[in-house]
Amino acid sequence: MRALHVITGLGVGGAEQQLRLLLRHLPAQCDVVALTNPGPVAAGLAADGVRVTHLGMAGNRDLGALPRLARLIRAGRYDLVHTHLYRACLYGRIAARLAGVGTVVATEHSIGDTRLEGRPLTAGVRALYLAGERLGHTTVAVSPTVAERLRHWGVPGPRIRVIPNGIDAPRFRYDEVRRKEARAFHGLPPDAYVVGGVGRLTPGKRFDLLVQALPQLPGDVRLLLVGGGPEEAALLRTARALGVVDRVVLAGERPYLPGPGDEAPGLVALLSAMDVLASPSPQESFGLAVVEALAAGLPVLYASCPAVEDLPPDAAPGARRVRGGAEAYVRELLRLRAAGPAERTVPDVVHRYDIERTARQLMDLYTDALSGSNLEASSS
Repeated sequence: MRALHVITGLGVGGAEQQLRLLLRHLPAQCDVVALTNPGPVAAGLAADGVRVTHLGMAGNRDLGALPRLARLIRAGRYDLVHTHLYRACLYGRIAARLAGVGTVVATEHSIGDTRLEGRPLTAGVRALYLAGERLGHTTVAVSPTVAERLRHWGVPGPRIRVIPNGIDAPRFRYDEVRRKEARAFHGLPPDAYVVGGVGRLTPGKRFDLLVQALPQLPGDVRLLLVGGGPEEAALLRTARALGVVDRVVLAGERPYLPGPGDEAPGLVALLSAMDVLASPSPQESFGLAVVEALAAGLPVLYASCPAVEDLPPDAAPGARRVRGGAEAYVRELLRLRAAGPAERTVPDVVHRYDIERTARQLMDLYTDALSGSNLEASSS
């Protein structure tokens, strides 16, 4: 089976790194096309032996990308096209139809109650999304919460398949050596209490709440944010205004593991360097950072995490939902700090999201789609 994965970009983000991890476990011959911004994950895919093509799309309205992508799909003789993220889903579905590929699967990685990949869910965005969705065979929702949001939008239920994100849990196992090295690299004192956050630095992630909480926390508390984005300057301005800029570390976008010549610690080591992970984003589609932190044995404070909320309460005893603003995080962080370090155990929720299981479910979907199963649903 030959499959082409079309994704908007390959910077260091949850969907991008999820794709790379998935292709390591998917028993199919897969190539990847990035519409724009190949980024570090493209280099990682290439190192894994995956052929990556940069389409060179100039912007959302670069309609010339459609025939270029259609020609590439036609030349590759692909059995199936799998699209990821909003722009790639729209252009990829149309291009696949132009190329004569009728089996198109899309994964919905990032749809919230009111926003889609950071953009407001306006009537125009919804109409364009639904028009493109009709050209596909199946839309994969990464959680039951996302499946419900898709149905609410108007995507027919039979066209939705829930296949959760997966992780390679052993790679996140807590490592004392990595902890010391990562802290030393970023100038974090060995005895500091490090609050971590992982994700794009955008307004929707609400990392500003953690910066606002710092002045109300003891002086040994540090904030370590892993990710890049347009809010970086604003977060630093807030930290300066509050007099805590020397207690904030912005590590930038980091892959799971650093590549050759990259001396900065990767996300895996940075999770070991943390004492707690805080995820104040009020709208998440899955909550990959939360699950990865739990795999590292970290306690987690979160505002929204379908990966945890869709399971029984005892599946993730180390995860606690926080309702409210900076004051609520101050209370919970003080509670955790007072309790002292706990054993870094890995809860049951982590094992439920094994990447091999995710890959098997996706391969079953591919097989069903290519064999003609669910054709009635795809044409309804």
